[in-house]
Amino acid sequence: MVVEKTFIEGLLLIKPEIYYDERGYFFESYNQKKYNELGINFNFVQDNISKSKKGTIRGLHYQVGEYAQGKLCYVLKGKVLDVAVDIRFGSPTFGKYFSCELSDENKIQLWIPPGFAHGFSVLSEEAIFCYKCTSLYNKQYERGILFNDPILKIDWKVENPIVSTKDLSAKPFQEIEKDFLYDKA
Repeated sequence: MVVEKTFIEGLLLIKPEIYYDERGYFFESYNQKKYNELGINFNFVQDNISKSKKGTIRGLHYQVGEYAQGKLCYVLKGKVLDVAVDIRFGSPTFGKYFSCELSDENKIQLWIPPGFAHGFSVLSEEAIFCYKCTSLYNKQYERGILFNDPILKIDWKVENPIVSTKDLSAKPFQEIEKDFLYDKA
């Protein structure tokens, strides 16, 4: 597998080794030993799958405290723009976002450690999006940032986005609390 660091410390693009033949293809979507060697030393405790239609934006979501989540994201069907926003106060990239296309064709994964808000938009007619989580979902510890926040200026690459009522009522970026502090170590 090939691993690429992004301009935001902690975010990794993971490109698995894919074996093709006349039957189709095979690849390991997760191997604990290999991911531990990459520094992803988390125990994944929950897998989530969503199916969404073109133009849907889900996010920006995160959890805090003991329920803060790292996420290993990938797509089973279709294409999405995956977005991670650095919300670690004191980080040199605080308030910056990284985005990349994840698809069933490129099979790229994005590792997002705790300390990031996460969301995605659907670029294909529909998409089946998957992510492994390092902590269980807990509604009391769930937080959100407005997807179209004027400070973040995220280009979701969709027109007329379809957004849930919950996501439309999320906080502006400037109002988030200091739930994550940057650790320079």
